Amino acid sequence: METVGIGVIGCGIGKWHLEGYDTDPRARVVAISGLEDRCNTLAAEHHVPHVYADYRDLLANPEIQAVSIAAPNFLHVPIGLEAIAAGKHALMEKPLARNTTEGEQLVRAAEDAGLVLGIVFNRRSRADMQALKRHIDRGALGEIYHARAYWNRRAGIPGLGSWFTSKEGAGGGPLIDLGVHVLDMALWLMDDPEVLRASAATYAKLGPQGIGNWTGNRFSVTDERKYEVEDFATAFLRTASGSTLYLEASWAEFSSRTDEFGVALLGSKGGAELYVKDYATVGTLHLYTFEDGVQMDCTPRLPEKVASAGHGEIIHTFLDAIIDGVPMVPNGRDGLERTALIDAIYKSAAKGYEVEVQSVERLLGEAAE
Repeated sequence: METVGIGVIGCGIGKWHLEGYDTDPRARVVAISGLEDRCNTLAAEHHVPHVYADYRDLLANPEIQAVSIAAPNFLHVPIGLEAIAAGKHALMEKPLARNTTEGEQLVRAAEDAGLVLGIVFNRRSRADMQALKRHIDRGALGEIYHARAYWNRRAGIPGLGSWFTSKEGAGGGPLIDLGVHVLDMALWLMDDPEVLRASAATYAKLGPQGIGNWTGNRFSVTDERKYEVEDFATAFLRTASGSTLYLEASWAEFSSRTDEFGVALLGSKGGAELYVKDYATVGTLHLYTFEDGVQMDCTPRLPEKVASAGHGEIIHTFLDAIIDGVPMVPNGRDGLERTALIDAIYKSAAKGYEVEVQSVERLLGEAAE
């Protein structure tokens, strides 16, 4: 069996990547790079032979053919471009980039080099999401004409004063951190309709007061408690097919929500709700239909499936793409599409009116067929 030498850059979220690689015998993790204490601990746990303080030393290792990039948002593109220049395939944590200008550079570089660029939209890999996608693909919901996607936390700011609350460091707040996940979930379930327009609003009401921090988070809180991003975002999106999508994303709000995300779909033949409270993996999916004049509700009995928070399945696909040439899904273009959506939502919120969403083809200068 062909094996691929792997490097993991970032020893925070990189933990999930390492656990994912452990599930695939085709992966041979050669090295990790990041904060010394975290990396040494992970190297011991996962039997990784090399630990580098500088990711450039990792990229220079000839045993490594592919890298996972699990660094803070502002480092995604610079590290990604250096990895591609070094001839490495790359699997990128979400978001692909802080904005479309950065993301476009990364996608172009990977495509020009003929290298695989994957994006970790790992929520697609949940057992409930997979079951719902199969249900939809069989036509059970009919035409999906509206969706609601949300991720709300009552007190979930990842670190007041950390890079997460810096506009330069993160590119935004819960919209780019959590909202990108549920946007991807909803649009994937809807068979990726082209989003044409966005109308949105963002608010920063709790973070600037120094409240709403995530209890027990591992990111440092500075005395400055600098807060430059939103703590709540909402948007209404219109697609080329005529369907619509309503979005909410929050890190902090005065509500009954703890840490809850989901997607609700309205179709011409049926409906579905996926509701996840505090990262539950069972009892989360509910299906609705109408048969013989009777309203019908169904709650599928699904296996508990964690699989490294879904990273394992994404990593299997990443290795399939490298070894067998199977198309990578989700890939860099998928990441760029979601980044363009995030940009449009922030633009609409800043301007106070509906704006157009740029297509990937237009961003990459490709002529419409």
